[in-house]
Amino acid sequence: MRLHDLKPRPGAKHRRKRLGQGESSGHGKTSGRGGKGQTARSGSSIRIGFEGGQMPLIRRIPKRGFNNKRHETRYLPVNLDSLNQFDDGARVDAAALQGAGLANGRPENIKILGNGELTKKLSVSAHAFSASARTKIEAKGGTCEVIGKKAVKTEEKAAKKPEKKA
Repeated sequence: MRLHDLKPRPGAKHRRKRLGQGESSGHGKTSGRGGKGQTARSGSSIRIGFEGGQMPLIRRIPKRGFNNKRHETRYLPVNLDSLNQFDDGARVDAAALQGAGLANGRPENIKILGNGELTKKLSVSAHAFSASARTKIEAKGGTCEVIGKKAVKTEEKAAKKPEKKA
């Protein structure tokens, strides 16, 4: 095969649609714009959903409900049994988890989940802990440190909460 043998795959190249070149071309007279009216004019563009002044479908249908999805806090889950690869007594934080390949992905927040058994004493700092993960880490003599905005909020709530009278 030489350079002069190269040519594009069949169907890769298309001829330009030449409008207004006579009736027999198939694109003559109205040039594919249909009959008369607003859309036949030059420079005409109607926004999506516009129905000529009639109340559009999107406004005729009743709206119900609320979706809080865009405000949710997303966490990268890390299971307890995967923390066993760290040395006994080690400090496990976000950088250590990402370095070990346990917390890869988009969300910045990390949540430790209680799946599996922990065999080592670790000092873990993450954005959130499940209740079972916290009890298992503390049962081994380790510590759980909550970092980020949530930690500040929970400390503020505890400070504001009045003590119950007996």
